[in-house]
Amino acid sequence: MLEPPARAIGEGETPPRCRILLVEDERPIRERLARVIGAWPRGELLAACSTLAEAAAVIDRRSVDLLITDLKLPDGHGVHAIRLLRAACPEAEAMVISALADDRSVIEAIEAGASGYLLKDSDPIDILDAIADLLAGRSPISSTIARTIIRRISGRAPAHEQAAAIAAERLTPREMDILHGIAKGLTYAELATHLQISRQTVPAHIKNVYRKLQSNNRSEAVYEASRRGLIRL
Repeated sequence: MLEPPARAIGEGETPPRCRILLVEDERPIRERLARVIGAWPRGELLAACSTLAEAAAVIDRRSVDLLITDLKLPDGHGVHAIRLLRAACPEAEAMVISALADDRSVIEAIEAGASGYLLKDSDPIDILDAIADLLAGRSPISSTIARTIIRRISGRAPAHEQAAAIAAERLTPREMDILHGIAKGLTYAELATHLQISRQTVPAHIKNVYRKLQSNNRSEAVYEASRRGLIRL
């Protein structure tokens, strides 16, 4: 867990506008988000945690204004971190950044108190914009998540396009590796390093995955793959 020491506010100084706790178990993603948030002049990164236990310890001893959490953690669920935050700091905000886009995960997070929900294909600029929106009283939500909420509110069950799934081309073993990397939120460079392939070939593999899953972006590909049972999130 990365946790900068608490710093006393000197006379004439303005306290940080937003004290942020980051919870993400995937190290490359955690470090990338920590760098972006740490460099944001409107916020202070209290800690970058990899487990629910680490996050609970920070919530117990520090005042948190904003929790940014993944949902699937090694020792629990991010929804529990949101509930702990709400109990300790009722005025605090919570935002989910996750690869999970199924109805249950989305609704549980929102019911626990999340005011924002982004999928892991969001780039750093989107994330900072989302934080600013959240602090301004808005609810930043990825379009795929918005559709899930609307479908749930309207009472319509997800459309299971079994015929399309059967007709779809099978993903090759390499494309399955790419799909699992996409689900973890890895960048092109990280995928290339992890799979020991050329970075130049990664976009072509991803394009094939999108085509075979009839998707337009990472979020849709992960959601569709999960719905078809190709991956478990």
